[in-house]
Amino acid sequence: MGTDVRRDLMDKCNLHTILRLPTGIFYAQGVKTNVLFFQKGTADNPRQEHGCTQRVWVYDLRSNMPSFGKRTPFGTQHLKPFEDAYGEDANGNSPRAENVEGLGETSRFRVFSRDFIRERGDSLDISWLKDADSLNAADLPAPEVLAGEAIAELTEALHELGELMKALGAAE
Repeated sequence: MGTDVRRDLMDKCNLHTILRLPTGIFYAQGVKTNVLFFQKGTADNPRQEHGCTQRVWVYDLRSNMPSFGKRTPFGTQHLKPFEDAYGEDANGNSPRAENVEGLGETSRFRVFSRDFIRERGDSLDISWLKDADSLNAADLPAPEVLAGEAIAELTEALHELGELMKALGAAE
């Protein structure tokens, strides 16, 4: 059902921008929030009803951001870079991200084609930035190495518990 709604909205309206907000700023920690910016029709075709979304700009204000809460409140200063990048030209067309320097794989602002979104099952949960705190599975040791390390740590823990039992005078 959600996919059908998204697909219908992208067909009948121009979804031009998505703002990915940090998790937990409106609800519990871990709840993802996106702000979707739509426009109905164009200056040339104000009643356009099909094929409206051609590309979607996504601003990632979620990746590599602090955990917001009482001690670190989310404020207008966090939205300022998005506002600057989003902009507005003299004709009222937004976003103006083409004028932002450093667009690409490491930029917070990036454009995706409607075809790209369609190929992903019309999911709007689009991310490309890696969280600095996340682990890369490709950098992890092989499973047998990890299992061997776990066995070694458990064996050492059992040995230390045995020594503790002896020190307490417990029978073996």
